[in-house]
Amino acid sequence: MNDREFNTLADAALKRIEGALERSGADLDYALVSDGMLEIECSDGSKIIVNRHDAAQEIWVAARTGGFHYRWDGSCWQDTRHDEELMAALSRIVSQQAGETVSLVG
Repeated sequence: MNDREFNTLADAALKRIEGALERSGADLDYALVSDGMLEIECSDGSKIIVNRHDAAQEIWVAARTGGFHYRWDGSCWQDTRHDEELMAALSRIVSQQAGETVSLVG
C-alpha cells in the first residue's frame, strides 16, 4: 500500500474511533490533537494515545497497559502480536483504564 492509501485508511479509523467514543457516552475527553493523533483522557487524568505511524504504516496505541501496533490486513486493523482487531482492543483498553465499560464496536 502506498502512503496515500495508508493515510486515508488510518485517518478514517481515527475518525471512526472518535465517533464511537462520542456514541459510547463514557466519561472521557478526546480530541484529534494533531494530524494523525487522537488523545483520549479518562476522568482520572490518565491518557490513551492513538496515532498514525507513517513509517511503519501502522496505528499505534499507547496506554497504561502497554503499547500496541495495528496493521491493515485488507479488511481491518489487526494487532501485529495478538489476534485482536483495533476497535475490539480499544474497547477493552479504554474500559480498563477508564474503570467503566466502554464499547466502541458496532
